[in-house]
Amino acid sequence: MDNLFLQQQALTRYLRDPDQQMPPTEMNAARVNVYRDLVFNNLSQLLSGTFPVLIQIIGDQRWRALVRGFLRDYRAQTPKFGEIAEAFVDYLASEPAVLREGEWPAFLLELAHYEWVEMVLQQSDAEPLPATDPGLLLERRLQVSALAWPLAYAWPVQVLSPEHQPSLAPTEPTLLLVRRAEDFSVKFSQLSPLAWRLLQRIGEFPALTGREQLQGLAQEAGQQADASFMDNGLALLQHMHDDGVIGIL
Repeated sequence: MDNLFLQQQALTRYLRDPDQQMPPTEMNAARVNVYRDLVFNNLSQLLSGTFPVLIQIIGDQRWRALVRGFLRDYRAQTPKFGEIAEAFVDYLASEPAVLREGEWPAFLLELAHYEWVEMVLQQSDAEPLPATDPGLLLERRLQVSALAWPLAYAWPVQVLSPEHQPSLAPTEPTLLLVRRAEDFSVKFSQLSPLAWRLLQRIGEFPALTGREQLQGLAQEAGQQADASFMDNGLALLQHMHDDGVIGIL
C-alpha cells in the first residue's frame, strides 16, 4: 500500500506539472503520457467554453499556459465540473504572480469574471421572481432577482475584443446588469450610477419600501426627492419590474 500511495503521488505530480516532475519509474512512459494529455486537454476544453473572448484575445499558446498554471498550482475543492470555471477565476484572483504586469492584459481578471457570470446564470437553479403588482412598487418592500446581477468593473468588459484592447482603464467604472431572461438567454445592459446603486440598496436595506429606497437614493446623491426625481425613479423601478429584475415582497 505504501508503494501504491507513492506511485499515485508521483503520477499526480507528473500529471499536474510534466515540465518539472518525472513520471513514476515503474510505469510505462508512453501510457502515462496518454493520461497527461487527457487530463490537460479535458480541462482546457472544459474551461474554453466559458472564456471564448479571453482566449481570442490572449491566443491559444498563452491560454494553454494559464490552464497549465491552474492545473499545477491551484487546489480546487469542488467535485462539480460546472464549478471548475469559478475555481479558475479564483485562481486568477488569488495568484497575483500569474498576472504580472507586462505579460497579460490588465483587464484579464475582470474579463474572465464577466464571461464566467454568463455561464453561472445560464446554469443557475434559481427560480424567476413571481409576478407581482407594479402598482405597489413604492408602497412595499422590494427584492432583486437571484437571476439578475448588478456588476461593477474598472474595464469596459462588454466591448473587449481582439480589435479593442485598451491599455488604460477609463476614469469611470463600467456598471452592468446581467440577467437571465425567460428563454434562458443572458442579457447584458449598461446601468447608470443611480440605477446600479438602487439595486445595491435593495439588497443592503431589504426592510425599506420602494419609496424609501428612492428617498434614500436621492439623499446619497445629494439631490432632492422631489416629484421629478420620484417620477423618474418609479419609471426605473417599473422597467426593472417588467424585466423581472426586481419584485415586491
